[in-house]
Amino acid sequence: KTKNETTKQLHNIMSAETSSEVNVIPGRPTWQQTMLRIKDPAKSLPFYCDLLGFTLIDKFDFPQWKFCLYFLTTLPKGTTYDLTPGTKESHDYLWNMEGVTLELTHNYGTEEKEGSVYHPGNQEKDGFGHIAVNVDDVYACSEKLEK
Repeated sequence: KTKNETTKQLHNIMSAETSSEVNVIPGRPTWQQTMLRIKDPAKSLPFYCDLLGFTLIDKFDFPQWKFCLYFLTTLPKGTTYDLTPGTKESHDYLWNMEGVTLELTHNYGTEEKEGSVYHPGNQEKDGFGHIAVNVDDVYACSEKLEK
């Protein structure tokens, strides 16, 4: 397609009176997760859970493929989470919850490697931008994380 054809198509989609005129996936598509690869869950999980206040809600271990998935979320203030990650109950909660999760993917053995295992997304053309975590005081939070 030419740039002009693509622009016209985008304009038509954006100016459609109802979403039924656009080929939207039926049901209620929602953002469920963002995945990051981690080198060492023994270091990453305390960072996200203890320092940033995320809650580990589920875990899937795939020893046959040598990786593990950890699903974290931020729960509304005052909410307690009593399910054990890796159980059927936590799986049901994960796939039916309202909200968004952070999926941390750990490939077995990466924690034993020296240096960086994955690019941090800060180099030109890395293809990764960032995830954002909202805090009350960014300067106080940054100071705490740097210690």
